Order: sequence, then C-alpha cells, then structure tokens
Amino acid sequence: MRLLQVSRLEVFYGKVQALQPTSLHIDSGQIVTVIGPNGAGKSTMLNAIAGALPASGTQSGDVIFGEQNLTGSAIEKRVASGMSLVPEKRELFATMKVEDNLLLGSYRRYQAGEKDYADQMHVVYDLFPRLKERRQQQAGTLSGGERQMLALGRALMAKPRLLMLDEPSLGLAPLIVKEIFHIIHRLKQTGVAILLVEQNARAALQVADYGYVLETGSIALEGVASDLAQDQRVVETYLGLVKK
Repeated sequence: MRLLQVSRLEVFYGKVQALQPTSLHIDSGQIVTVIGPNGAGKSTMLNAIAGALPASGTQSGDVIFGEQNLTGSAIEKRVASGMSLVPEKRELFATMKVEDNLLLGSYRRYQAGEKDYADQMHVVYDLFPRLKERRQQQAGTLSGGERQMLALGRALMAKPRLLMLDEPSLGLAPLIVKEIFHIIHRLKQTGVAILLVEQNARAALQVADYGYVLETGSIALEGVASDLAQDQRVVETYLGLVKK
C-alpha cells in the first residue's frame, strides 16, 4: 500500500535552486534510503517533505501522505498525520532527563486527549535498553550513540507511520553505527515505514528495500537497494570498491 508519494518536489533558497523536481514514493512498512554526496540536497529534500524548511526556503510540488494531500501544510499537521522526523542535529533537551525527553515525543498525542499517550515507552525501552538504564540521567550526559538512540526513541513515542531519519550514523563510531542500523532493521518489524537519508551508502543499502541516489539536487539513479549495491557507478562512487 502506497504511504507517501512525492511528486516534482522543488526547493529554492532565494534564487538558488537546492532541489530540482524530485519524485519518490514509499510503501507501508518499507525502508527507502536516499544516498549521495555532501551538498546533494538530501537533508533539504527530507525537511521539505516534513514541512521543516527554514524561513528562507520555498518549495513547490505535491506531498501525498496516505489519503491526505499535505502540500503546503504546516509541520504540526504533518506530525499529526503520522510523520516523525529525526533531524541530523538530534535537537535533544540536554538539561532534561532521558525519560522526560521521551515523553515530549508523545506530547501531540497527549494534547489530542489520548489517555495512553505514553504507551510506546515500553517499546522504546525494549529497543534501547540503555535508555531505560539511564532514564533518570540528563540527556546532555549521554554518549553520541546514546543521544542518537534517544532521538530515535523520542520520535517513536508519537507512534509514527513514517519515520524520517537524517544521517543517523553521523559522527558515530563504527561499532555504534552497526548497532544503530541493526535497530533500524528491527524497526521495520514494527510496521513503521522509514525514509533514511544517509551518507554511509553501504550500511543504508544493506538495510533498505529501495534506494535513490541524489546528486546535485536531482535523482541520478533509483532501484531496488540490492541492485543499486551492485551497480558499477554506485560501487565505484559510494562504496569505495571497484568491481572486477
């Protein structure tokens, strides 16, 4: 079942075009990744879909989510419809406890009058046992990997249908990166769809069902993730290997 359909999405910062007409789609329960070099427009695309562009940005094109046309909608409406974005900078509340950061992720559900607004806490703690151990610590005392886990957990508290991840492996040690991608794979089993923007092409293509390659603001390649991982151009440019 088609969950997200993005058609001819364009983004400008003033007169500078950051994203050329771009189309992509995600089905329910699917992991779709967008890979590409720095400055290709990956984060811009993700923020445009989420309705989180800075004030200097303008966008056009259609964003259809489920049965809703969210084109031009505010970020609050997109979150209410079932989108959750984990930004590159994670944007945690450093002086608040881990558990309070998580509860903030369910604030929209609390505002909507859902009595079970905190029911995802056990799911988050099952995925991230270290967060349960550190639930009374301030978020600012966590390691980089733990902060990324907290950012993911906070987004899951909203019970999203689509989880959008912006560079989840950025700045993390290799062992932690492996753990984060293992968790992303586990998340698929919960039924949530994932749109993953990532520079670590190897890890992203291993976990994804479908992939797009974004270069200089436009889609250069797309296809089944396992096929892209074997594509000569992708191998040489993004995987650091030369096929024989």
